[in-house]
Amino acid sequence: MTGTMRVPRSRGGFSGILLVLLGLWGGLLPFAGPYFDFGFAPDDTWVYNTDRLELSIAPAAAAVLGGLIVLFSAHRAVAMLGAWLGVLGGAWFVVGGPLATLWDVPGVGAPLGTGNGRHLAEQLSGFAGLGTVIVFFAALALGRFAVVGVREALPPDEPERDASGTTQPLVFGRYARENAGPGQPAEPGLP
Repeated sequence: MTGTMRVPRSRGGFSGILLVLLGLWGGLLPFAGPYFDFGFAPDDTWVYNTDRLELSIAPAAAAVLGGLIVLFSAHRAVAMLGAWLGVLGGAWFVVGGPLATLWDVPGVGAPLGTGNGRHLAEQLSGFAGLGTVIVFFAALALGRFAVVGVREALPPDEPERDASGTTQPLVFGRYARENAGPGQPAEPGLP
């Protein structure tokens, strides 16, 4: 069973890259968003406070670290740990804002947009929607690492089987002479 703990590094490549990119987006949006008039107040760039640390930087760091672990790990248990770290980071993006009000954290800031549609877009792209997408790709990585592939289940000393097949065609009928393979008699029944 120990041979099944190793996985190809390409197994979590897609999910790992997306987790890293989404985590970077979530961590940088409150700081660099005012450059594009998209983000959260104050509208000055690179303003740091503990609310942003708790609600944006920490879950983004968890998602990025989890994505890097998923991306570069060749061990099933370590990669699953990275995927769980990504799930926790994404879940905190979703529920962190409402839960933070319990300890008097007002939030990252008010959305910079002026209309209701813009407010919704900023909230979804910075917190709830972003966290849901991060949880989805981390769960996708968890599922991929939970399954043992056929190539991984082979014992290390057993050679990999040829994919072309090992059976030989049966040769009967009037075309038997033309279809006879090497080592097969040209006429059925003849030695």
